[in-house]
Amino acid sequence: MAMPESKPHIDSSSDSAAHRRVLIIDDEESMRLLIGRTVEAVPNVEITLAGTCEEALHLAGSRGYDVILLDLLMPGAGGIEVLKEIRNASANRETPVIIVSVMADEDTKIVCRSLRISDYVVKPIVRESLIAAVRAQLDARSGPTATRG
Repeated sequence: MAMPESKPHIDSSSDSAAHRRVLIIDDEESMRLLIGRTVEAVPNVEITLAGTCEEALHLAGSRGYDVILLDLLMPGAGGIEVLKEIRNASANRETPVIIVSVMADEDTKIVCRSLRISDYVVKPIVRESLIAAVRAQLDARSGPTATRG
């Protein structure tokens, strides 16, 4: 099942609990879809996919999310600049951001921590680790924020 770009894919569970919004930002389509399918294992998530820095910034600037998963190695502005802009975007200034990247060096992690990331998952992803990271961030939030757009 392919998830459309920039359009939410809503979990099909019959549970009536509120859906949580998850934004996945990665320039590689196969990785976006893999991460999306992995995150679908978390109940009641609505997934939005972004394939470019520009698309990610547009989405993050116009709509609130409960968790954002962000690749760092992206053409254009790059993941660090996207993260900086997300931290400046009123809709997602405090949203948990999980970095999902092949970049595993300490200097990169330090820069990301200074920008208040919530977790760092190194590619290749381990399905259970990514699910646990997303669940932990969703569980830490009491519910969808009232100020989301």
